[in-house]
Amino acid sequence: MIERVHQHIITELQQNARTDTIFVITAILLNLVTLAVNSAVAGGGDVTTTTWIVFFMFIALLIVVNLVVIFGLLRGKQTRLKLINGLLKMYKDQGVEGYYDASLLSDYNTRYNLFILVVVFIGLIATVVPIVLLL
Repeated sequence: MIERVHQHIITELQQNARTDTIFVITAILLNLVTLAVNSAVAGGGDVTTTTWIVFFMFIALLIVVNLVVIFGLLRGKQTRLKLINGLLKMYKDQGVEGYYDASLLSDYNTRYNLFILVVVFIGLIATVVPIVLLL
């Protein structure tokens, strides 16, 4: 039975990693597309009502998706911590805890924080640059 629990935790960790990867890639791509579209619209020179509507729709989309990604990454971080803590307890109960370095938990936390920083920073750039171009 312990093998099945172990495999289930490992499967959950793999799914967590895939989901986090999708979140980060989606946010980065959307941020870059928004940056390109809004910069092109802002640099076009002729600013109409339609231009402003498109501009702010993309900004709203960018904000919503980035918030979803940030909350998703924070939840993924919590989930990974719980799963790894479960593994560590299982390894300790089985007498094999020496094979897994518990300091990896802080490395995972740092990685999540860096992912969030990248998403936030690119999102800010994708918002600010077109606004500067419009002014």
